[in-house]
Amino acid sequence: MLTTRKKTSIIKEFKRHNVDTGSSEVQVAILTKQILELTDHLKKHRKDNHSRRGLLKMVSKRKKLLSFLAEDKPKKYKALIKKLGLKG
Repeated sequence: MLTTRKKTSIIKEFKRHNVDTGSSEVQVAILTKQILELTDHLKKHRKDNHSRRGLLKMVSKRKKLLSFLAEDKPKKYKALIKKLGLKG
C-alpha cells in the first residue's frame, strides 16, 4: 500500500500544474506504483486471490487511462510511457 509520502512524491513528479492531483498522468503513475507493490506481494503470497483480483482491476484501469491519453494527447502518452518504463 502506498504511503502518503510516496503518493505525494509521485504527484509532484507527474503533475501538470501546482494543484494537479487527478490528471491522467498522475493517476497512471500512482496505479503503476501500486501495481508494482502488489506484484511483489503476490510473489510471496501466491494464493492471495483477493489481492490478485484487485491487481487485475488496477491493470485494467491503467490500460483505460493510457488508451485515453494515447488518443487525446499522444506526445504526453509517449513521454509518460518512457518515464515509467512501460511497454507502449
